[in-house]
Amino acid sequence: MSATEFGALRIAPSILSADFGYLGAAIGMISDQIEWLHVDVMDGHFVPNITIGPPVVKSLRKHSDLFFDCHLMISEPWKYLEDFKKAGADSCTFHVEVGQTEETIKLARELGLRVGLSLNPDKPFELVEPYLDQVDVLLVMSVFPGFGGQSFIPGVLDTVRKARVAVESKKLQMDIEIDGGIDLNTLPLALEAGANVLVAGNAIFGQDDPAAALRALQDSLVV
Repeated sequence: MSATEFGALRIAPSILSADFGYLGAAIGMISDQIEWLHVDVMDGHFVPNITIGPPVVKSLRKHSDLFFDCHLMISEPWKYLEDFKKAGADSCTFHVEVGQTEETIKLARELGLRVGLSLNPDKPFELVEPYLDQVDVLLVMSVFPGFGGQSFIPGVLDTVRKARVAVESKKLQMDIEIDGGIDLNTLPLALEAGANVLVAGNAIFGQDDPAAALRALQDSLVV
């Protein structure tokens, strides 16, 4: 399976729940089981938390050849796309809520990035629908972004279902990703609704044995 194959079922572990003092070691414990690594970027403005930026991505890239799936939860993503590309990001996902959607998609394409678009749990599918044929990933947030370890919001599954219908009916080359509260209980619900990339943070890095926790999630990737 290629890391860029559309529609492939995959777990994308989120480093948000890992020990930031030992990020390299944490990733090393699971890297042989995955192709995608989910990198949560927060600016303290669009979301009420601050995490990491391009310098950390650059440092991680020196030690990993995984596909870096960078989720930019920031107010002005267009200002930082080039920095993330240079740091080693493979894909950058930004939020439709911040505006300048078409311009940001175009810039990301020009930089050679794969492009993702995301929306929060309280936003309607119709906000992203016009752009689906322009992006590689639709990231549906199943919690309000900002902090790891939150509870899954079941109502977002309707957005996932609508996205899956659009992908199938329009034959789009696009992944449907879901992020927030994914664990052994919620993963089957997300799969059934139509998600194919499942971001898991606390369910992996919050466990005593992250590698075993990841294997259990991988074993659940059946529909």
